[in-house]
Amino acid sequence: VPEELRQISRILSDKYFCNFSLFQSLPDAWAIDQIFPIMPIHRLNEQPTVAATIQDMTCDSDGKIDNFIATRNNSHFLPVHQLKPREPYYLGVFLVGAYQEILGDLHNLFGDTNAVHVSVDEDGYKIDQVIDGETIAEVLEYVQYSPKKMVRTVESWVTSSVKSGIITLEEGREFLSNYRSGLYGYTYLE
Repeated sequence: VPEELRQISRILSDKYFCNFSLFQSLPDAWAIDQIFPIMPIHRLNEQPTVAATIQDMTCDSDGKIDNFIATRNNSHFLPVHQLKPREPYYLGVFLVGAYQEILGDLHNLFGDTNAVHVSVDEDGYKIDQVIDGETIAEVLEYVQYSPKKMVRTVESWVTSSVKSGIITLEEGREFLSNYRSGLYGYTYLE
């Protein structure tokens, strides 16, 4: 089989864009081609019908996973389900620990992701701990920005803009509410 034909399925595979940074969360996946177990963690009663690669959602979307654990050999595709409009789709990446987190540091200022520690034994599983990821404000403090000062600056701008008639009072309130919500929200899409 010609090389071009062997590559066609790889070229035409679906790309699932996921809400994470490969360089932040799984640095060994791109640095040394470490293969982590990845699979859907819901809709498990449905047969996956799509072969996809995973792309991260960063400023350049350069993070790509196209090597997955399979039954016999590794696969260039992950079996996933067809996406449903306006419904989230969840994948789990397993056997990721502190070492990956330390290596990832603050690449792209994304901060730590939400994490769940799960114990499994012959009786089933138990959720030991749920750890919230970092907020934008927390990450900005690492690089010497003051979220409180940023809010005060924006409040001053809004007050001045309302007084000058550039925006209405309601628009100013909405803008400040959205600004605070974003600043004190998760670094990844919510």
